[in-house]
Amino acid sequence: MRWAKEIFKHLFLLTALFVASMLIIISVAVYLWQSTDEGRLPAKTAVVLHAINNNLVSLDINIRPPRIVTGGGGGGSPLLREDLYIPVQGDVQIPMRMYRPQGEGPFPIIMYYHGGAFLEGYGNIDTHDNIIRALAARTGSVVIAPSYRVAPDYIFPTAVEDSYSAIEWAVDHADTFNGDIDRLSVAGDSAGGNIATVTAMMSRDRDGPDILSQVLLYPLTTFKDVPFESREIYDSGYYLLSRQVMYRARDFYTPEEVMWTNPYTSPLHAEDLSGLPPALIITAEFDPLRDEGEAYAERLAEEGVPVRATRYRGVMHGFVSFYEVMQSGRYGLQETSSFLRQANQNTLQITDRYNLQVRQPPQGLDRVRDQTEAFAIAAYLIGRSGADLLNQ
Repeated sequence: MRWAKEIFKHLFLLTALFVASMLIIISVAVYLWQSTDEGRLPAKTAVVLHAINNNLVSLDINIRPPRIVTGGGGGGSPLLREDLYIPVQGDVQIPMRMYRPQGEGPFPIIMYYHGGAFLEGYGNIDTHDNIIRALAARTGSVVIAPSYRVAPDYIFPTAVEDSYSAIEWAVDHADTFNGDIDRLSVAGDSAGGNIATVTAMMSRDRDGPDILSQVLLYPLTTFKDVPFESREIYDSGYYLLSRQVMYRARDFYTPEEVMWTNPYTSPLHAEDLSGLPPALIITAEFDPLRDEGEAYAERLAEEGVPVRATRYRGVMHGFVSFYEVMQSGRYGLQETSSFLRQANQNTLQITDRYNLQVRQPPQGLDRVRDQTEAFAIAAYLIGRSGADLLNQ
């Protein structure tokens, strides 16, 4: 029996040594991933970016739920999903996805425009399905996401004209999906944030549908060569958007320089922003589009538009789409949903004075949760990388 105890003792020591070694390796790896030339990243942000930039996970969130789906963390009754085609300019039809609550309504309507640099292959309604679905669940709204046509096959103004036509379609057909045209908002991320505010401008200029509110997540607001600090610092592409992609978007979507100053491509430089709906603009610290989003919020305020601007520290471009794995993404989704609910209930309390709120990375128990999950994900990534090496 003594020899068995000795073997067990040695096995226990070897196991403890192995676990301790792995913890050290994981800790060192996460520390190194957190260290960047642009600043030190929170652990969760560092791990997610490492996984994406090293092709260990896919950026695409290619979720195809059944026709009746759950709300993605929003609670409440299941949502109804509908994929259909709607007519736009030029006798063309474009795909559109709709999530709506069950019941008689009428329900508020949110037009959501996905990001993707106005380019084919950079984003679509499938890659943004999780946020579209979550907004429907968390706001009790009908969320309509049109798949507007993009460059290089279609240059400006096709994308924004398609997007505006989608608003007109929604208003004309609201009775068919229990929508309330008196509670109509626009929202979008990145290029989609640009489209959201541009469609609000088009509706104002064309005496179109009244837009109740707008939510712009890290929006592109100018195609001009403006010397923004964030464009210079975070342009490498490591933070999910590069200067190269931005130039590519400009070259293909707005191939003529005269297009760069058009208010429907560069709303930051529009002569008149008055009369636009109250806005929530969310930016990310590690994002080349950060400064132009905040500059647009300031311009809206100067024009008398009620605006709420929030910068989230420690996160990168597109972070709200990662709400399922990043606590800051959940915060951003919560702020977006709360703003839209308040707009629908006519309880928004914001002024037209510009005031940038800076939201710190998760603290307390949320920070512990993010840290723990970051190390667990890191362990998985290291194990996966090791297995891939052994299989080569």
